[in-house]
Amino acid sequence: MATKVYNSKTVLQASRERISDVFDNFEKIYISFSGGKDSSVMSHLVLQEAKKRNRKVGFLIIDLEAQYNDTIIHIEHMIEIYKDYIDLHWVCAELLLRNAVSNYEPRWVCWDESKKDVWVREKPTLAADLSKYDFYVPKMEFEEFMVIFGEWYAKDVTTAAFIGIRADESLHRYRAIVSRKDGLMYNNWKWTTKVSSKLYNIYPIYDWKTEDIWIFHGKYNYLPHNKVYDKMMMAGVKISQQRLCQPYGDDQRKGLWLYHILEPETWYKLVARVNGVNSGALYIQENGNITGYNKITKPEGHTWQSFCNLLLSTMPKKTSEHYRERFIKFIKGWQDRGYLKIPDEAPEDLESKCWVPSWRRMCKVILRNDYWCKGLGQTQPFSDAYGKFKEIKKKRKIEESLTINI
Repeated sequence: MATKVYNSKTVLQASRERISDVFDNFEKIYISFSGGKDSSVMSHLVLQEAKKRNRKVGFLIIDLEAQYNDTIIHIEHMIEIYKDYIDLHWVCAELLLRNAVSNYEPRWVCWDESKKDVWVREKPTLAADLSKYDFYVPKMEFEEFMVIFGEWYAKDVTTAAFIGIRADESLHRYRAIVSRKDGLMYNNWKWTTKVSSKLYNIYPIYDWKTEDIWIFHGKYNYLPHNKVYDKMMMAGVKISQQRLCQPYGDDQRKGLWLYHILEPETWYKLVARVNGVNSGALYIQENGNITGYNKITKPEGHTWQSFCNLLLSTMPKKTSEHYRERFIKFIKGWQDRGYLKIPDEAPEDLESKCWVPSWRRMCKVILRNDYWCKGLGQTQPFSDAYGKFKEIKKKRKIEESLTINI
């Protein structure tokens, strides 16, 4: 098991040294910038190093449309003060995203050209021309765009992608950083992850705590930060709970209520944009059958299996078929492991660890609006966009070789 090792350096000193090492070793560099507190601190540190070396770095902003106005103001401010040192990629693309507050619209498309009349806001004037990204396919998954952009930007040159995540944020992120073999890191640096032969993700502030982020902003208060966090503080949100993401996601929906307190002019646009926002904001803090969190109950006279079938019968046909396909896969997987019959329920501690199957687990997935059934150990599939990009890369290499031969 990985353990923390402390030394005499501050996290700020250590991060600056890591960033300097990356600049020494990588031919190309880009930053993934969300406008949040972590990516802002990381961006300041990376761009200060770029300024010191008079070197330009890529600046990737994947704009998901439904965002706080304060976030957009902050992004524009960062671009302005570092404009001489960034290669800007402000992407406003049609990307598929989760809508965890509705079974009628379980996924939504940001910047959907067919719904321009209900966009939360207009595209920024600095938005990139999407035709420059030859891998882009409308309605591709957000996670796909992130990965393929990195390979596209690298173009077979050793490239570092700076990402502002911290191990302290969650166990998932902690494991993502420390649970890796030597071959999956650059130069055995624990704060890097190999993505492809030329591309590496870099986590220079992985060992910072939330308090370190705000100590930095307090010490260097002349550097801009996103003012929406100040409003969250005034609204009584703990610093450990302050998050910036697209508002309709599985975890992010817990912060929906904040919009009509912090930015009421944005709130009504969020309600009009996708199904289920108002009810999602009202009930997401609840437990039990309303949200599927903690202890759930079945109706009188029902087994968990019959309750699961009842829930499926009340859903829109397309959504119901999606869950049925996922459940068949789940049942088949456990049958292959010796469970000829799926039990109605099992000890809750074993269910929560995904060590046993049960119909209650399937009910909980539906009640949580867990569209990709992550609670059953399943994952989100990729579209065919990555395959298209591989074909483009292959074609590009052939064309380059023919040019060289000529």
